[in-house]
Amino acid sequence: MIQIDLITGFLGSGKTTFIRKYTKYLIDQGLNIGILENDFGAVNVDAMLLQDILGDNCTLEMVAGGCDADCHRRRFKTKLIAMGMCGYDRVLVEPSGIFDMDEFFDALHEDPLDRWYTIGNVITIIDATLEQNLSEASRYLLASQVAQAGTVLYSHSQEVTPEQLASTKDYVKQSFDILHSKSTPKQIVLEKDWKDLTDEDYKAILSSGYQDANYTKLWFDDKQTYDSLYFMNMDFTEDFLKESCQKILHDPACGKVFRIKGFQKLADGSWISINVTHQKTEIEPISNGQAILIVIGEGLNQEAIEGYWGKSKP
Repeated sequence: MIQIDLITGFLGSGKTTFIRKYTKYLIDQGLNIGILENDFGAVNVDAMLLQDILGDNCTLEMVAGGCDADCHRRRFKTKLIAMGMCGYDRVLVEPSGIFDMDEFFDALHEDPLDRWYTIGNVITIIDATLEQNLSEASRYLLASQVAQAGTVLYSHSQEVTPEQLASTKDYVKQSFDILHSKSTPKQIVLEKDWKDLTDEDYKAILSSGYQDANYTKLWFDDKQTYDSLYFMNMDFTEDFLKESCQKILHDPACGKVFRIKGFQKLADGSWISINVTHQKTEIEPISNGQAILIVIGEGLNQEAIEGYWGKSKP
C-alpha cells in the first residue's frame, strides 16, 4: 500500500518550506514521491514554489478550492484515486492552513482509498512567532491539527528567544481547552533550526505516525468565517509591496488578515514571491511566477483593501 503523510499547520507556518526539505530526504532514500497540494483558495500559489524539486522521482498534483465543501472533498478524493495508479512509494498532502483534519481521515477510510493507501504520519508545523490573538475558530483548527499529529515541528525557532518559544508553546497548550480533549497527545516535538535536522530526526518523523485524538468537534461555517481575495496583474515595486502589505494586515477596516501571498513581476522582468504575515515579511527572487496576490483572512473587506491597491486589472 502507498504510505500517505499529511503536512499541516496554520496559515504561513512554513509547510511548503518543510515539504521541500522532507521531499529531498525521501528522494535521497530512493523513494518515488507524489505531492498533493490541497488549497483553500481557487489559485494555488504554494504549488508554484515547489517546481524546482520536481523531476523523475517527484511529481505534483493540485486540488484548488473556490467551491463548496462537498465539491472540494470530491475533488480531493478523485485526485487521490488518480494518484493511487501512478506507482508512488509515498504521497505527501499539503492542505491549506484552514483545513479541517476530518476531511483527510474521512477520505482515507472510504473505498477504494482504504485499499490503496495507509496513513503514515501527520506532521504539524507551528510558527514559533505564532500570533496569539486568534479567533475561536482559528484556534480550534490549530489545536485540532496539533492534537492529531505524530510530529510537531516548530518553524523559525532560531529567530525567537527561549521565552518567546515558551510563550508560543503555552498558547498552543491552552488552545486544547477549546477541544475539551480527554487525553494529552504523545508525540515527537522538534524545536530546532531546520538546517540542523539530522538523519535521525527525519527517521523519527517517518515513524511518528499520528494520534487518534478524542475531542469535541466544533462546527464553523467556513464560508462565513474565512475569505480569500485575489488581485491579478498588479504592477507594484518591491518597496511598495512591503509597505502596503503591512498596512493592510494592520488595518482593522480590511478585516482580520492572516496572510498575503503571491508573485509580482518587477520592472526589469524578474519575478519575486511574496509571503507576508503579522510576524514576518518574506520577499524572495523566483525563476517564474503568476501575476497574482492573494489575501486570506476572516471577514475581509475588499473595498478597503482596494483602497491600498486599487482594483485588479482585467
